[in-house]
Amino acid sequence: MSATSNFQQLANFIWSVADLLRGPYRPPQYERVMLPLTVLRRFDAVLALSKEAVLKRHAELSSKGIPNIDAILNNLARDEDGTPLGFHNHSQLDFYKLKGDPDHIGRHLADYINCFSENIRKIFERFEFDKEIEKLEESNRLYQVVAQFAEIDLHPRKVDNITMGLVFEDLIRRFNEAANETAGDHFTPREVIQLMVNLLLEPDTSVLTQAGVIVTICDPACGTGGMLAEAQNWIRAHNEQATVKVFGQDYNPRSYAVAASDLLIKGHKDGQVMLGNTLTDDPFPDHRFDYLLANPPFGVDWKAERKVIDRWPNFRGYSGKLPRINDGALLFLLYMMSKFQDYQPGSDGKARDKPGSRAAIVFNGSPLFTGGAGSGESEIRRWIIERDQLEAIVALPEQMFYNTGIGTFIWVVTNRKAEHRKGRIQLIDARERYTPMKRSLGDKRRYLDQAALDAVTREHGAFANSPISRVFDNTDFGYRRINVLRPLRLRFQITDEARERFLNTCPELFDALEAVQDELGTETLLDWNRVWDAVQQVFRTLPDDVEGWAKGAKGVAQKKIYRDCFTTVDPEAAPVIAKHHKIEPLDRAALFPGQTLPAGITQDELYALLGLYPEDRGKHREYEPDPTLKDAENIPLKEDITSYVLREVRPYVADAWIDRETLDEQDGGIGKVGYEINFNRVFFQYQPPRPLHVIDAELAAVEKRILCLLSEVTQ
Repeated sequence: MSATSNFQQLANFIWSVADLLRGPYRPPQYERVMLPLTVLRRFDAVLALSKEAVLKRHAELSSKGIPNIDAILNNLARDEDGTPLGFHNHSQLDFYKLKGDPDHIGRHLADYINCFSENIRKIFERFEFDKEIEKLEESNRLYQVVAQFAEIDLHPRKVDNITMGLVFEDLIRRFNEAANETAGDHFTPREVIQLMVNLLLEPDTSVLTQAGVIVTICDPACGTGGMLAEAQNWIRAHNEQATVKVFGQDYNPRSYAVAASDLLIKGHKDGQVMLGNTLTDDPFPDHRFDYLLANPPFGVDWKAERKVIDRWPNFRGYSGKLPRINDGALLFLLYMMSKFQDYQPGSDGKARDKPGSRAAIVFNGSPLFTGGAGSGESEIRRWIIERDQLEAIVALPEQMFYNTGIGTFIWVVTNRKAEHRKGRIQLIDARERYTPMKRSLGDKRRYLDQAALDAVTREHGAFANSPISRVFDNTDFGYRRINVLRPLRLRFQITDEARERFLNTCPELFDALEAVQDELGTETLLDWNRVWDAVQQVFRTLPDDVEGWAKGAKGVAQKKIYRDCFTTVDPEAAPVIAKHHKIEPLDRAALFPGQTLPAGITQDELYALLGLYPEDRGKHREYEPDPTLKDAENIPLKEDITSYVLREVRPYVADAWIDRETLDEQDGGIGKVGYEINFNRVFFQYQPPRPLHVIDAELAAVEKRILCLLSEVTQ
């Protein structure tokens, strides 16, 4: 029987055994028993071929007191082709013998597991299967379940590694879907994985179908290994001769145990799945991978990891700002990019010594646009896009995942874009490509059928504009955020209320205030600059016995209190002058990097745009900005900021100027550079409102119906 026709029958039988657990376990908990037992039964069958030789050698080595015998026995345990399995079991028991002693089934099963080699014991420690053995024994279910598994023939002669891998994958999928209230923590819907794999691998079909090709794949948040399995399946379907080495890591012990077991069941001795925290622990420091894919947790808090990360000189080769503490999703992408192979195109267009890498990752909407210019999220987007490594983003339908209904996005990132994609980014809108599910699974109410998967994959490959696909230049997503300032305008008046407030704070200046009032009176004055000159003149000519401004910080505070008490913002007042200084030449290239200023703009106009107003004797004056009128503008990188301000700002606020003190930390230009990707703006389609007469007619019909209903009630 072929693998494709045989695996479903096996999976169905194992699934049916789970009914024995009903009672002590709820359906979402069945996998705690069924997956470890499936692994055990497979290992039991695989090891049967060399069991006698292992037992004999174990007895010899034990009698001699030789320590660390795992390596010897792991090499002795072999498959039908004589290849070492890399693990062994030196127990006298097997599943048939376990079945023969129902009175001691719990103790014997625990002993049987403890006789595995250390690498297998570590996996079962993460399954925490000893607790399940106790629970099953207490509920009188253990013998029944083990007896059923003993009847399943998983011998390699009948069930090869490919078929067994399919069985295990199918069981993982079923149990994860059954546990829909938590499945989103570690399980990505199969069709989403298929789409990710298509986007990742389809462009490389010509390379992946070559004879003898060796492929390395990594999932740094692998969960139970679904993405690694699907990537393997795609490559196997296209090239049975390919060698695929898979690597993964996960923080959840049970998920790690399932993924590690899956590797061993499939006979992948070159691959590795490790337990650990991806953000702080790199289990593969010397590895680089051809392909990477992941679905990291959405909105993951990385406060606990920050203490470690802050001590590093950079984060995985990225030395810019990091994202907010309550959402570290982009850190997973930075980790994946740190694992890219170096890329160098071959001179003959054939195989390359430095082949580069491709990555696909699932995010929610936050990494697309959260964080303004200069924030950690924006700086990471900038770093990726300006290195020309963002290839495409696909927007998925809502209600696609088991534990959340929010919209999600697949990012495709690579350091070896195809020539026609260089300098460009493709956005694909698949939000309306869903098919409703007949029965929801948690929050999952929609799925992508095969036709939708094929359509999105074709759109990606076509790399053209269409109703659901848009192609942009990298710089289309960048902008420069400038601050627009306006002058502070103050009117001055000495009122009784203002006097009282001032003297409550500065009673020592009573006589000085009287002198100012004698000089300026109590009328409203609209030019603070002249008022302040007059006030200062009064203070300079005070008699020796009258106290004036204090020296140092106290004097500064007194002057501030004076202005706060006797002035009010008034748009009709004259602007407040902050300072006068000599004219300084402007370095246009430094202030406006990569921008071509309008040909007709004069030097004085440019100075005025930057808040520098010419005066006599080669001087400029600057006004004090009003903090309440401060505004910001996001100007596309493709446009120079002077043209934008002259067109979009100056016609409406003639006294506005550009804050030249706010500079970008990287290029030193005016304004901070930011990047964001707004799908709604790109794919928005304007729907004109219905004609007013149609709406009136509908309202009239509703009113008529209401009156009819009321008349029936009152009759």
